[in-house]
Amino acid sequence: MNSTPRPGTAVAELAALVRELLPSCGPVRLVGVDGHAGSGKSTFAARLAEALGGAPVLHLDDLATHEEFFGWTDRFGRQVLDPFARGEAARYDPYDWHLRRFGAARALEPAPVVLIEGVGAGRRALRPSLALLVWMELAAESSWERGRRRDGIGLSAFWDDWTAAEMRHFAEDPSRPFADTLVRQVQEGYEWLPGPDSAPRADRFLTHSDDLAPPD
Repeated sequence: MNSTPRPGTAVAELAALVRELLPSCGPVRLVGVDGHAGSGKSTFAARLAEALGGAPVLHLDDLATHEEFFGWTDRFGRQVLDPFARGEAARYDPYDWHLRRFGAARALEPAPVVLIEGVGAGRRALRPSLALLVWMELAAESSWERGRRRDGIGLSAFWDDWTAAEMRHFAEDPSRPFADTLVRQVQEGYEWLPGPDSAPRADRFLTHSDDLAPPD
């Protein structure tokens, strides 16, 4: 069944669904926002966090490094998942992509909802700890083109390395087939619909859209 919600309700409707979910990691409802680099994950996560009353967002760019684009799983488990499972604050060392080193530790409290945003947020090592997995529905080539345009020619070599690594990652450990929700950025803002792995909650999902104009 489809629905035509009031203008501006798509993100709010998804936030309402998140609030209904059971905690997935200690007292925390972890929500993963995954998708190709350049697909709009950070912007959407910020919108959803706002709709959730200021839910904290952990960006996986703070866990990845130049040497380990996707080799952060163990560190994420020790610094984030294990403390949350105990009901304690996470403490992680954010990576500085300019200085190429880790910075001072940051604390992340076990809030009722915490968003994990970045490529690989839905990888198999994290999925058991997620209450919801969101996939940004934009093809790889279109996402990468947006990312390259955003970052400029100076990072072309980096993007060459990244896209090759991302292709290998998703070939070995895909996220989209396990997504609960697919989110697409449209001219009017966002729309979302059931993901491939949403069957158990299919009756709770409608196709929603809003009229918030997306940022450039």
